[in-house]
Amino acid sequence: TLEENVDIDRLDWFLCERQVNSGGMNGRPEKLADVCYSWWVVASLESLQRTRWVDMQKLRSFVLLCQDDDGGGIADKPGNMADVFHTFFGLAGLALEGLDSLEKIDPAYALPVSILQQH
Repeated sequence: TLEENVDIDRLDWFLCERQVNSGGMNGRPEKLADVCYSWWVVASLESLQRTRWVDMQKLRSFVLLCQDDDGGGIADKPGNMADVFHTFFGLAGLALEGLDSLEKIDPAYALPVSILQQH
């Protein structure tokens, strides 16, 4: 099992430490926050049922700050050009974080829970 091979508490702490002062998440220490990690990190924590140490409000604010108000979409960082990859994972992260206007998303499949329940 996972618990026999991985120290879940240390993994949890490593993942939670990915949140930086801006509220966003980075992929590894000393790197800048990137919107896609709002999905990768929080989905991992959600799968472990360990999201309690993440400041979801600050994370949500970071993702929303990365929106392109003129052209639409979400960029990797505030002020950068939006792209499909970061738009998808930004929205997926917001859905995972429980943004009311977005449907609940499954952390393992990155698909709406309602779609998975149909099959």
